[in-house]
Amino acid sequence: MSTDAKKQLAEAFTFGEPEPVLDAKDILSMMESWWNGKWYEPPIDRNGLAKSLPSNTHHSSAVYIKRNILLSCYIPHKLLSRQDFSVYALNYLTFGDACMERIDNTFGDVIKLKPAPSKYMRRGKNDKYFYVPGWNQEHEFPEGSIFQLMEPDVNQELYGVPEYLSGLQAAWLNESATLFRRKYYNNGSHAGFIMYMTDTVNEEDDIDNLRSALRSAKGPGNFRNLFMYAPGGKKDGVQIIPISEVQAKDEFFNVKNVSRDDVMAAHRVPPQLMGVVPANVGGFGDVEKATKVFARNEIEPLMARFEELNDWLGQKVITFKPYIIEQDENTKEDKKDKDY
Repeated sequence: MSTDAKKQLAEAFTFGEPEPVLDAKDILSMMESWWNGKWYEPPIDRNGLAKSLPSNTHHSSAVYIKRNILLSCYIPHKLLSRQDFSVYALNYLTFGDACMERIDNTFGDVIKLKPAPSKYMRRGKNDKYFYVPGWNQEHEFPEGSIFQLMEPDVNQELYGVPEYLSGLQAAWLNESATLFRRKYYNNGSHAGFIMYMTDTVNEEDDIDNLRSALRSAKGPGNFRNLFMYAPGGKKDGVQIIPISEVQAKDEFFNVKNVSRDDVMAAHRVPPQLMGVVPANVGGFGDVEKATKVFARNEIEPLMARFEELNDWLGQKVITFKPYIIEQDENTKEDKKDKDY
């Protein structure tokens, strides 16, 4: 090939490729509760649900605020401490399934209630329960010693599934956008552009030097200045075309905002309680009113679910104080006077 033909060849190279960070098949891989000979496998991978909890800010925040509210309202009992109830509530809110172990004395009287790790709990036939932390480790609980609180599932009746399941795709998308943006900054792609060059370069080494200079602008030490000298060049012979400054920014915020709204809709937690900054001047409305509606529609039904343990045990162990304490008109007036 002649020298003139070589000069007319167009060259292109990439500034970095995004990598996938989450795969839904790791979590939603089981379509039924499979019987393995001793116990049934959960329909949803428990390890995947645990890994998804810290994957997204709003997902974990919604779970923890419900747990914290329930814990603040829980009245401790001699059989169940605050710490143990906190574990029990977090298990249920994360996995939609929570098990409580009854520990009896030699006379058959219950002396303690201890939450069992839902991530490793498996259910067998005839209400048998197993603790399976590893493939070659298992512990079978005594018959009648496990109470299972489960969120109903329309597909099976062995395990509970979390009600936020429909929002997981949005949570993973939100995390993917965040991790991609981190990788985008770490490898210097936010300084990316297309260098379009039509001026004739006499030496092939000049192209190689230019390529090396551009590549050295990536990673640590990016935003370096670049000088190019093209004798006899024409106007617009060298053009710098940004590929990410505006479009990638807009897409990032759109993905983050839409996926955030989907996650919050799945959890049904008011944005005022999750530290979300309103994008409009009017804000999200009265936080006190939103809190009262949240307490009536979400917290009180959750409290009723946890009190199901009392029916199984035959005594009142789990009780709550009201989350919202209503004030009468006189109390409100007194408060206004004190504020002034």
